[in-house]
Amino acid sequence: MSEGPRGLYHEQLEQLRNTVLRMGTFAEEMLQRAMKSLLEQDVALAREVHRSDDVADDLDHEIDRRCTSLLASQQPVAGDLRGIIGALQIATDLERIADYAKDIAKVAVAMGTNPWFKPLEDIQRMGELAFEQLHRALRAFADHDLTLARQVIERDEELDDLWHRLGEELQERMQAQPEIVPQALRLILVARYLERIGDHTINVMERLHYIDTGRHQIPTD
Repeated sequence: MSEGPRGLYHEQLEQLRNTVLRMGTFAEEMLQRAMKSLLEQDVALAREVHRSDDVADDLDHEIDRRCTSLLASQQPVAGDLRGIIGALQIATDLERIADYAKDIAKVAVAMGTNPWFKPLEDIQRMGELAFEQLHRALRAFADHDLTLARQVIERDEELDDLWHRLGEELQERMQAQPEIVPQALRLILVARYLERIGDHTINVMERLHYIDTGRHQIPTD
């Protein structure tokens, strides 16, 4: 039970954080389902993922409304102000992650049940890593765990390396086998979406560090 205006204010701040976490969890589920639809060539699931993007958009709008209300009615300062602005920024990153999950599902729909010209182990690994990173980032946000946030940032190179290696492989194969170009281009898109999901996950960690410390630069060992 809240006690007066300050109690209500802190309840509203907590509700804002919970809504950001709900949006993050939903984006995480979208990514997992999008990758499942691609790897298993499940067109029905891919279409479900595509439709579910509206839920992510609604959560983004809810966060925007909550932040606007807090800024207009409470005139927050210092850490609270950073938390509200940071929530807006994190929601933008999570909305982009949800969009990329939807884009992966669109590739799954476009491919249908046509067999791929190569096994998708590298794409699967990229998807697993992007999911693991996002999951750890959301945990860091929930727990205000800056040590975990730093670990998420340090692991980003693995996803980047996979993206570069796969891109080079696919370019070489397209030159040697022109008939695979349409599929190879779709795989390049999926790999790029996953790499960008990793970038937005890093953004979330950098914003968390700023919310909790007031500093943009995250120290590394």
